[in-house]
Amino acid sequence: MGVETTRPGVGTELPPLEIPITRTLIVAGAIASRDYQDVHHDAELARQKGSPDIFMNILTTNGLVGRYVTDYFGPTAELRKVAIRLGAPNYPGDTMVLTGRIEELDDEWGTATVRVVGANGLGNHVTGTVTLTFTEATVTVTLTDEADS
Repeated sequence: MGVETTRPGVGTELPPLEIPITRTLIVAGAIASRDYQDVHHDAELARQKGSPDIFMNILTTNGLVGRYVTDYFGPTAELRKVAIRLGAPNYPGDTMVLTGRIEELDDEWGTATVRVVGANGLGNHVTGTVTLTFTEATVTVTLTDEADS
């Protein structure tokens, strides 16, 4: 067991992040982003409009993508651009798994571009890129003994 410090480079895969999609997450995200469309909080009205249930709004997805990348790069990371496209909806009861890969990295200027995909049981919910700045591109990983797992 121990701690290992590494410098990420182009091609580095970010560790996956599993996000359970709950009704609370969907409704809270919609309220927090002031998106009061009924399809994000009223299951019956969502069904009347052709959806099997309420579904996550793009602003919540945008926030989760940003969080995923800044959590990896640490407290000095600042988002500069988030360019995403939605695909399969995020419905309650599913899990979205975010994965990422560093596509560009400029240590001199402290910038990075990360390709992100968020997949659920229906397919890709979100795809896109995130550009950020940072002052320290060192990632600390805590190593555990295989026997402890």
